[in-house]
Amino acid sequence: QVQLVESGGGLVQAGGSLRLSCAASGPTFSSYHMGWFRRAPGKEREFVAGISWSGGTTYYTDSVEGRFTISRDNAKNTVYLQMNSLKPEDTGVYYCAATRRWPTAQAMDADRMGYWGKGTLVTVSS
Repeated sequence: QVQLVESGGGLVQAGGSLRLSCAASGPTFSSYHMGWFRRAPGKEREFVAGISWSGGTTYYTDSVEGRFTISRDNAKNTVYLQMNSLKPEDTGVYYCAATRRWPTAQAMDADRMGYWGKGTLVTVSS
């Protein structure tokens, strides 16, 4: 059983940065692969970044590669998404999610995530 709470969203100008955090409850956090997803206004939810349970493997969708960095601190039961060089098209609600299964080296499937946070809004102005 895992509960996830995102924070760190807000309004930022294009080219700026934000750091999102996802705090998890439960004693088995380190057993879960973690991912970030987002949903832009009027669009479907999409995968953004994923990190393995150990933190040794990460994967990013092409549109954020080189700009975003996912990391985790298992001692703090927290996963992060550092977002740099933000663009207006990055605007959306960002969700963190957890899964026990992830092949790695590929995008996470939203339908396979077992737990979800309620999201945090990121707005990038032009």
